[in-house]
Amino acid sequence: MVDDETTGTSRRRALWLLGAVAGLALAADEVRPRHGYRTAQADVVPASPAVDPAPTPHPTLRPASWTPGRLAALEDPVRELTQLSPPPPAKTIALTIDDGPHPEWTPRMLDLLAEHDVRATFFIIGEQVAEHRALTRRIADAGHQICNHTMHHPLSMGGLSAREVREEVVEAHDRIADATGVLPGYFRAPGGNWTERVMDVIAEYGMLPIDWSIDPRDWSRPGAGRVRDRLLEAGDGDILLCHDGGGDRSQTIKGLRKAIPVLKRRGLTFATL
Repeated sequence: MVDDETTGTSRRRALWLLGAVAGLALAADEVRPRHGYRTAQADVVPASPAVDPAPTPHPTLRPASWTPGRLAALEDPVRELTQLSPPPPAKTIALTIDDGPHPEWTPRMLDLLAEHDVRATFFIIGEQVAEHRALTRRIADAGHQICNHTMHHPLSMGGLSAREVREEVVEAHDRIADATGVLPGYFRAPGGNWTERVMDVIAEYGMLPIDWSIDPRDWSRPGAGRVRDRLLEAGDGDILLCHDGGGDRSQTIKGLRKAIPVLKRRGLTFATL
């Protein structure tokens, strides 16, 4: 007899496979789900002119920087780039930025990344999008990848009901797509707290679960030097975790300012998911 875990994993992989086959054409098919989107057949409710006079682009998936097609996960959650198919070229790393947008630290992060010609992958909180819509658009317009990090960043995802999990995922998904014109293709659970309920919901929306392999714990403010040193441990295929929201991120900015040039001199290329 097949157990529930095996059945759930098979179901998710089937959903993700359907997304991979459909590719970027997913955003062209019309649907009218309760919250406005469903990545498997995505469409969007237009932005309200009262909120944002500028027209919002029709939401579409943004491909990873190394392939025009849809990525598939060989492991879930994905902790290294080599667990994606197709994998990136050798000596590729991914810088991921969580918990924004923040009105002070996100602009500084964007300026730093532009200075070093680095594109990152931003995991964004839905309620922050509601407060900082223009800044969210700025992230997307700069060419960075836009991803889902829940609506309210609940660290206790495992204690949420199925309805609450769905609301956290779907409301953030809708807000991000509406503000940026990018359908989130990736999801990160706050604190890396993955559950079967979370995995099932994000699979329905065609999102891949992304974790990390290099964590400088910059959220705890251990000192810019420690952030830099941990980031400098990165090598081929690593996914780096940093933050632009949730508190004072001056140490993160300083640590990245020192680490990025060194990593690039080692021949490592920064890719977006």
